This record gives sequence, C-alpha cells and structure tokens, in this order.
Amino acid sequence: METIDWIVLAGTLLFIVGYGVWKTKGSQNVEDYVGGGRDSKWWTIGLSVMATQASAITFLSTPGQAFHDGMGFVQFYFGLPLAMIIICMVFVPIYHKLKVYTAYEFLEDRFDLKTRSLAAILFLIQRGLAAGITIFAPSIILSAVLGWDLRTLNVIIGVLVIIYTVSGGTKAVSVTQKQQMFIIMTGMFIAFFFILGYLPTDISFGKALKIAGASDKLNILDFTFDTKSRYTFWSGITGGLFLALAYFGTDQSQVQRYLSGKSVRESQLGLIFNGILKIPMQFFILLVGVMVFVFYQYNAAPLNFNPSATKTVMESDYADDYKQLQESQISLEIEKKMAQNQFSAALELKEYNAIDEAKQHIIEINKRDSTNRVAAKALISKADNSAETNDKDYVFIHFILNNLPKGLIGLLLAVILSAAMSSTASELNALGTITALDLYKRNKKETASEQHYVRASKFFTLVWGIVAIFIANIANLFDNLIQLVNIIGSIFYGNVLGIFLLAFFIRYVKGNAVFVAALITQVIVFIGFYQDWMSYLWLNAFGCALVIAIAIVIESFDRQVKGKTMEG
Repeated sequence: METIDWIVLAGTLLFIVGYGVWKTKGSQNVEDYVGGGRDSKWWTIGLSVMATQASAITFLSTPGQAFHDGMGFVQFYFGLPLAMIIICMVFVPIYHKLKVYTAYEFLEDRFDLKTRSLAAILFLIQRGLAAGITIFAPSIILSAVLGWDLRTLNVIIGVLVIIYTVSGGTKAVSVTQKQQMFIIMTGMFIAFFFILGYLPTDISFGKALKIAGASDKLNILDFTFDTKSRYTFWSGITGGLFLALAYFGTDQSQVQRYLSGKSVRESQLGLIFNGILKIPMQFFILLVGVMVFVFYQYNAAPLNFNPSATKTVMESDYADDYKQLQESQISLEIEKKMAQNQFSAALELKEYNAIDEAKQHIIEINKRDSTNRVAAKALISKADNSAETNDKDYVFIHFILNNLPKGLIGLLLAVILSAAMSSTASELNALGTITALDLYKRNKKETASEQHYVRASKFFTLVWGIVAIFIANIANLFDNLIQLVNIIGSIFYGNVLGIFLLAFFIRYVKGNAVFVAALITQVIVFIGFYQDWMSYLWLNAFGCALVIAIAIVIESFDRQVKGKTMEG
C-alpha cells in the first residue's frame, strides 16, 4: 500500500466515526438513545437495514463465492421480498402500537417474563457470536494479505465502532450507515468498471457474460428439491423466507433500525425499499465475482488465493511438489487463454458447432484447473493441517491489492472496513439495548431515572464491544465466512420466529407451553445441525414449525389435564 491509500483509508474511517459522534451528541434519554428519537425517514431506515445486513463478509465472501460456484447464491435471498411484506403487515404495526423499544417486550406482554428473557438470551448468544465474526472476518483476511497483526486489527475495528456506538446509540448507527452504504456501493461500482477495463479490448461486457456462462458461472436457478443442497430456488423461497422473517422481524439489530421510524408508514417504506433493492445489490456483488473469474481467464491466478497458506506450503517439505503444481497451472492457464480466444472467435463468427466444441474444451480445462486446486489444498494440509485451505474469502481482496491503482486500494479497503463497522455497530447497539432493557431494567427491583438506563445501555454496549473483540481474537476461519454467520443465525432464528408467530396468531397457547417448547426445540435443532439432517437454510423452517407444534401439543395436553382435574 502507498501513502495515498493510507490517507484514503484513515480519512474515510475517521470521518465516519467523527460524523457519528458529532451528529448524535446530546442523546440523554432512552427515547433518543435507544429509540433514535423515533424520527427517522424511510430512506434512512432502508439504508440502515441494508447496511446492517451487508457486513464486510458480504463484500469479501460473496465475490469469492461467485468466482468458485457461480451466481446460484443469489437464490438465498429469494424469500426476502415476501418476508418484507409480511413484516410490514404484521410486525411493524404491532411494535409501533405498543411503542416498544425491543422486540422482546412484546413477548412478556403476550406470554410472561421468562419467555421474554429466554428469547432475549437466545438473541444475545447468537448475535454476540456474530458480532465477533463480523470483526474477525475482515481482520483475518487483511492480516493474511497485508501482513498486518490480526489482534491489532480486531482491536482497531472494535474500538472505532465502540466510540460512536456508545456515544450516540441508535441514531449514531443509523446516520453513519447512510455514509457507509454510499462509500461501499461507490467502491464496488468502481471495482466493477475497472475489472471490465482490464479485460482484453475485444471482450465486451456481453461477451464476458458468455465466457462466464461457458464455465457454468451464470446458472442462477436450481429447481431441484434436495434438502441437502444449500442453494436452490426452494431453499431460498422457504428457508430464506423464514430466515428473513426471523432476522428482520425478531432480531433486535434489525428491529431497532425501523423502530426509530417517524411513523408506521416510514418504517414500512424503509423495509420495502430494502426488499426491492437487496436482491439486485447481491446480484451485482455476485456479478463482480463472476467478472473477476473472467479476468482470471486471461490473467495468471494463484493456485490458492490465501497467501499465508501458500507461504506455509512453500516453506515445508512439500515445496517441490507445490512448485510442480504451479508449473502445471501455468501451462494450463496458457491453454485456458487460448480456449477462451477460440470461444470468443466462434461467437463472433456465429459458428455454433465451433462454439460447442470450444465450450466443451473450456469445461474440460476447468475440471483440470479444479483438480490442481484440490491437489494444492491437499499439499497445504499436509504441510500444516491447521492451515486454512479454503480461499473463497481471499479472491476479491487478491484482485484489489494486485490490480487496482493507487488510491483505489485504500478506498476498497475502506469499503471492507466500513461494512465491518456498519454491521458491528448495529449488533453492539442491539446487544447493549437488550441487556439493559430486557434483562437489567426488567429484573431491577428499584426504579431509576432515564439517565441511569442510558448510562446502563452505554455500559452494556461497551461490554459487548469488548466481548466481540475477544470472540474475534479466538475465532477460527470456517469454510466460507458469509455462510458461517447465516449458519449461526439459522440455528437460533427458527425457534425465535416460531415464538413470535405463536404470539401473533395462536392466541390460546400460553407462556409455560411456549417456554418449554422453545427449550426442547433448541436442543433438537442443535442435534439436527450437528447430525447434518438438512442444509442449514432448512433449519429456519424446521425450528419454527417444531416450536409451534410442540407448544400446541403441550398446551393441549395441559388443558386436558386441567379439564380432567376439574371434572374430578
């Protein structure tokens, strides 16, 4: 990195922190600090909701996901627009009518204190873990590719977020997220157009798409009904729907974004705005990854994009074997480039037999490329079985650091860190609020002033910030980071969503039945995940249906027992 990159990076991050502190100074009561003054406009809500979900993991992992597996991941979001409509019709009016600060206040109103506390604790567990991962994700990758100290990066990101989140609360999170989304999307569009500019002069965007399609990177829809398959149309429209309902409807990090709305209508418009733009945004980010794939059809790519993994094997007894693989890969890349040129020429001449032949050749080369990469991972594991061989999260950052001009590298790193700060701020804000209001205030015997609970919220936000930094420092990279966060959510979200659906729609079920059902369900979901009964996306629908069914059975049984007792 050059001096200009450091200036751009530091200037962007300091501006966000300073702006958040300046815009929200003076938040001295719970209404302002937790509720954000309840004066947010729909565009602020919409951008804040999008920024909360779009963490650094999104901008690091998603392009790498597309590079390796194509555009199919977009199916994960197919249930989101429908979820936004349901939340706007059911959740938002109830929350606003009750004037709650947290989603879980409603559960005590409907059931009892122990059910409210259980739902709050489940949220704290999964969101506390996720907060640590949203810090850890960019840190582990930037430390690997830039040589920065991992723990120092964790602390820097965590401290920057803590400063403005503790200072200004909900409003600080919302106002900074507008700037963060602008920086993020500007950086991604710039990267996209630079990728297109780096392609050979005769490769237009349309031709680049055909090249990607020849390698099966544009297979967006998968209609196979297989519960073990992670990304299909059906898992997205069902499992994705339940995950989105639970995340946006019951997760305080999101609920707090639209509870700050000036009115029910402003909150609803903000969520619909998110529902309309989220899939196109994810589609675009995946498309960036596909264009990176096309770029590497004409330019040299490492056998493994994780530089620390490559360094590990090159300093081991397997270095010679790895060098042989690299030489084989160099020959393969020359062949790959020639095959792409043949395919491109056949497209120009519209020679369909030649197009099919070239496509088959490309598929065959891709298989050999995949074989080489699998062999490279095996050698890395032999050199050090603790080394991270999965390199999906390193693809995009490798492109940024090795191909973008000075200044833009700093901007794209600012994009990654801004996204990390954005999501982490929402999570810490929600964690502090839930701990202060759902657990501390609700179980506190004596009454206290508004300022006391503002100070308590700030204190708990600080504590959770420290916890998140600690989790980030002990975390381990797990498969693909964007999947890890969704897996953690899926283990808990279905259960919590089921509790809320029982509260909304099945009025005769009481608190005791729901509480016991939720405990049983959580144990079963853990077992199901551990035993790999189904893809993690299906766990959302499974957990939701299970807690509803068990609660109904327990309530019915309880009523029968009471009925017989009364008869006796």
